[in-house]
Amino acid sequence: MTFVLAIDQGTTSTRAILFDEEMRVAHIAQEEFRQIYPQSGWVEHDVEEIWASVKSVCGQCVARSDDIAAIGITNQRETTVVWNRETGEALHNAIVWQDRRTSEFCEELRAEGFEEVIGHRTGLLADPYFSGTKVRYILETVEGARELADAGKLAFGTIDSFLIWRLTGGKRHVTDATNAARTMLYDIRKGRWSTTICERFGIPMSMLPEVLDCAADFGTTDLFGPDLPILGVAGDQQAATIGQACFEPGMLKSTYGTGCFALLNTGAELVTSENRLLGTIAYQLDGQPTYALEGSIFIAGAVVQWLRDGLGIIAKAADTHPLAEKADPSVELYLVPAFTGLGAPYWDAEARGAIFGLTRNAGPAEFARAALESVGFQTRDLLDAMRADWTGAEDGILRVDGGMSASDWAMQFLADIIGAPVDRPKVLETTALGAAWLAGMRAGVYPDQEGFARTWALDHQFTSQMDDATRDRRYAGWQDAIRRTRG
Repeated sequence: MTFVLAIDQGTTSTRAILFDEEMRVAHIAQEEFRQIYPQSGWVEHDVEEIWASVKSVCGQCVARSDDIAAIGITNQRETTVVWNRETGEALHNAIVWQDRRTSEFCEELRAEGFEEVIGHRTGLLADPYFSGTKVRYILETVEGARELADAGKLAFGTIDSFLIWRLTGGKRHVTDATNAARTMLYDIRKGRWSTTICERFGIPMSMLPEVLDCAADFGTTDLFGPDLPILGVAGDQQAATIGQACFEPGMLKSTYGTGCFALLNTGAELVTSENRLLGTIAYQLDGQPTYALEGSIFIAGAVVQWLRDGLGIIAKAADTHPLAEKADPSVELYLVPAFTGLGAPYWDAEARGAIFGLTRNAGPAEFARAALESVGFQTRDLLDAMRADWTGAEDGILRVDGGMSASDWAMQFLADIIGAPVDRPKVLETTALGAAWLAGMRAGVYPDQEGFARTWALDHQFTSQMDDATRDRRYAGWQDAIRRTRG
């Protein structure tokens, strides 16, 4: 049997997944790696630990099959690596998408009006979230980096680009359009790197990778035996959009991993948000970009990790659901998980987490319920902004995936608070599936776009059970909590 290998390089772990000819999961290997916090609001990864985890999990999967047609890669987006072209070594730890160290420079960009230039060309905001300011930071702070960059000896890439460089033995410095679109350096209207933005940031164009379609020839690797072609690449949220078969304008998905990311397919139209959402590329095939509106929440599944590792009130993530069910319904606790600032639609890098509504009756169960509810409330923030920005978003069903989507309790509250159906697919590995389909379709193993869309299957639809008055009251309480947090 022929297989496709998907590399899912995430924020807290790396996974490799073998998909068979019917796009069923045949084997999964996973390894966690360190999260490095040099100071408040800073987040880094050791790229050598990431690389070691990729080699390990891929090796475990390859050992299960001698017939792999192609490799697909999906990755944590915006996380930034700068490495020496001659040695292949990184100059600095990877600076993670959650990192806020470039807030001051972003304020400077906004003050001078340059955010308008960024928004028009890239669809993004002047925020530390994106890669461009991280590259500048490395060039400005690492001794000798500027000189090496000016001499053409440095390469920049998001994690996909760095992995492809290593997998191909330094032969290919490439990325795909979805990852390029998250750098704050790529003109998504013209489909090329922006010289205007690169010059303002002081980033030589020689550092930037070649940008390809999501399904393309990214090179071959011989690390796992005979040459294996890398034929599909997409940033994790775009890969999930593909894996959910959100190919028609108006289709909407939300992925619940470390953070939460909602993408709305807007087709050939790049929507300019009036509500501080992002315009981005959902996917690019045959040279044609399909655009999306995106809302990004920094803390979703990470709030459950905080309950486990920070507060110690649960032993494992699965304990959250049954604990939340025990909460006193008369205690309405609001947890705003702004541990590293607030994402869309607020984009407040200086906000920090807060809890409101504490009483003597509030305990572990109420904290667990408030944590799960915070994800639903934040999702509604995004969907309300999308509906205000684009009429095609008004009545859409929300397709969900990611670890937290397995919680019936969390998904029911989500349907309740947004007042719309929530569809959970049978295949929850949608991010890896999206990368696998891109590679498998390119290799001729998997069906085309239309055929793939027909394979999407519903596991469960959650419909709202909450009355309008309760929904409005609960959401008003959340909005008040947000105002107090930001105030």
